Amino acid sequence: MVDKIMIDGQEVELTADLFEPAPAKTGDNEAISRPSLTFWQDARKRLFKNPAAVAGLIILTCIALMAIFAPMISKYDFKQQNIRHTKVPPRIPIVSSIGIMDGKDSSGVDIYAEKDIEENYWFGTDALGRDIWTRTWTGARVSLFIALLAAFFDLLIGVTYGGISGYYGGKIDLVMQRIIEVITGIPSLVIVTLFILVFDPGVVSIAMAMAVSGWTGMARVVRSHVLRLKNQEFVLASKTLGASDARLILKHLFPNVIGPIVVMIMFTLPSAIFYEAFLSFIGLGLQPPMASLGVLINEGFQALQNYPYMMFIPATVVCCLILSLNLLADGLRDAVDPKMRNQ
Repeated sequence: MVDKIMIDGQEVELTADLFEPAPAKTGDNEAISRPSLTFWQDARKRLFKNPAAVAGLIILTCIALMAIFAPMISKYDFKQQNIRHTKVPPRIPIVSSIGIMDGKDSSGVDIYAEKDIEENYWFGTDALGRDIWTRTWTGARVSLFIALLAAFFDLLIGVTYGGISGYYGGKIDLVMQRIIEVITGIPSLVIVTLFILVFDPGVVSIAMAMAVSGWTGMARVVRSHVLRLKNQEFVLASKTLGASDARLILKHLFPNVIGPIVVMIMFTLPSAIFYEAFLSFIGLGLQPPMASLGVLINEGFQALQNYPYMMFIPATVVCCLILSLNLLADGLRDAVDPKMRNQ
């Protein structure tokens, strides 16, 4: 039996006075070490701890507010032309004092003084004298509307289709998945072109194309999660108690798929904005004089060498809009993922 131990390099004999009973803590055994939070409260808390996601949310909020209220500030309509004020550079009173956006062209000539223009065009004017400020933020409205429309089709068609396919399985799932494969096998550009032959180029054609093929990704995500959840114990218990299929889907399966649905929607929004801008840029989306960020970029691209502001301003708004949505989507994906809780 060992009656000595080494302490700090010295042998010490074991005696009773070396051991003291630890005081019992009777009041803290049942104490909750952290506040009780719901799933969404915990997700929101972790989302706001992500600096990139917060930055994306701030940028997105600013762009949305500008898209709503900025056109009201200008006294010009997005279609209104003023031939006397064609291709006027941007001029912002406060910023112009440091030599940026001071109303001068590349050669240093003050266009405002030369054309005797009293008002300030913050983003300048285009080749027809239309206010780019109003047209840019009106185009941002269109981009946000297209994004919300894509989210609506994802929720209405994609979630419903994927939920039904995954829940019933078997032959129903087999047929429904073959339909999705046929739809995804047709390029989106071909679908848009077919609708342009029937309808005029514009929001209607883009909306119809998204209604036909834009929801397939969401349907597959929802189907995969429903297939994973439908045979778990809580679903089988509800089915044993006589719950209907509609109740099982709405009350038990969908609430457990909300997280992936929200994340998928957040990644759908920037894709829809880029899709609309690309179609408008190549002439298959909105057509002048309608305002769209893709239309403005196309018009600015044609005058890029002499009037670069005409393209850089709407292109910057598109980049900021897509970047903010991607940052927010990344943060939201990490926030709703339980595996990232301790990261």
